[in-house]
Amino acid sequence: MNSQQLVDLHDVEEYWKSRNLVRLDQMMYYVRWLSRFLTGPGGNPGLSHEDAQRAFLEQLERRGDVPEWQLRQAGRAVELFQKHYLRHRAENGAENAVAVCMHPSAVPATLEAAMDETRRLVRMRHYALTTEQTYLSWLAQYREFVRMNGLPWDAPDTARAFLAHLAIRRGVAASTQNQAFSAILFLLREVAGKDTACLSSVRARRGPHLPVVLSEREVTQVLALAEGTAGLMLRLIYGSGLRVTECTRLRVKDLDFDHGILFVREGKGDKDRSTLLPASLYAPLQKHLERIKELHQRELAKGHGDVELPHALSIKYPKAAWEWGWQYVFPARERSMDPRSGMVRRHHADSQALQRVLREAVQRAGNVKHAKVHTLRHSFATHLLMHGVNIREVQEYLGHKSVETTMIYTHVMRGLNSTAVSPLDALEKAVG
Repeated sequence: MNSQQLVDLHDVEEYWKSRNLVRLDQMMYYVRWLSRFLTGPGGNPGLSHEDAQRAFLEQLERRGDVPEWQLRQAGRAVELFQKHYLRHRAENGAENAVAVCMHPSAVPATLEAAMDETRRLVRMRHYALTTEQTYLSWLAQYREFVRMNGLPWDAPDTARAFLAHLAIRRGVAASTQNQAFSAILFLLREVAGKDTACLSSVRARRGPHLPVVLSEREVTQVLALAEGTAGLMLRLIYGSGLRVTECTRLRVKDLDFDHGILFVREGKGDKDRSTLLPASLYAPLQKHLERIKELHQRELAKGHGDVELPHALSIKYPKAAWEWGWQYVFPARERSMDPRSGMVRRHHADSQALQRVLREAVQRAGNVKHAKVHTLRHSFATHLLMHGVNIREVQEYLGHKSVETTMIYTHVMRGLNSTAVSPLDALEKAVG
């Protein structure tokens, strides 16, 4: 029996809309993926939710013409159907109305199992490793809170109590509270399939904050005190407006010296972009790459030399992991085990080590500003605007989705370029 005949896709769409689970401009694509799922693996009553979803995604991957972002969208459509819509139908006494019935393993029985499921979903959706670690760290604190207070882990009221505890008892900053909010929201909505509309009121509100920006003189002082490979990385971050992880994960093939362009692959929001490659770094970078290539050749001679490839490229291009173009521009000093795959390879440089180098350089320069590596990216944007570069162009270099995000730097620039004179200075001048 065709399960699509037993599922009213219009009803599914209306339910998703009522719970604000899918953006309206993407709704028709989600419904199409669900339709394909139900006429394929989703129509097999002998498969569990997890097996049906896996079979569907493997089926799409075998075609070879479905981009990675569409695979993620298809997987998300199936999850929203299985974990939200079917539960909604079951709670309203219609659990037998569809061929794909609620499977016992669809919702984890314990918080420990839910944390394992969170890890699986985060990896399946290709979230950053730092996101995975942050989510699981907050869930570990949530687990302790649940245990100490004897509360049900999958109840939205328990989540509200935990977030209130963070804000009132521990006095965490708004950004920290929202970080915890995102982790708990993912647990309840994506793993437990709960209606989380009641949690929106406990999201912390952050007022507008101006970023810390170094002047051009201060940038010169700090960079002069950062030497070696770390110094080169900091110069590239400032000169190209990179995030720290974008710099550490940079591949050799992403440097285009002929056109003066640096390509950022899978940046924040899984977006690609291009930005400036500073001409003053051509020679230092090429000299650095010569040393890295020698290291790579020695690694190959020892039977190593492979790097992690994004997503399923290692299957599509089996030899690419050993190719020079895919190597990291800034590899780690030693080979180590990948925390996700368990493979022992030479990974990219450690971002925390880079943060330490910048912090020490700022202190040695006698600068009291609370500057981090990301401060160099803020300074890049502000200095471009001060030199008359169009804000839309700066937006593209930074990879911001909206120009409103980029406009924060115009407020900083206005303060730096202001011709206003303090009334106290005017008064002193008049008296003098």
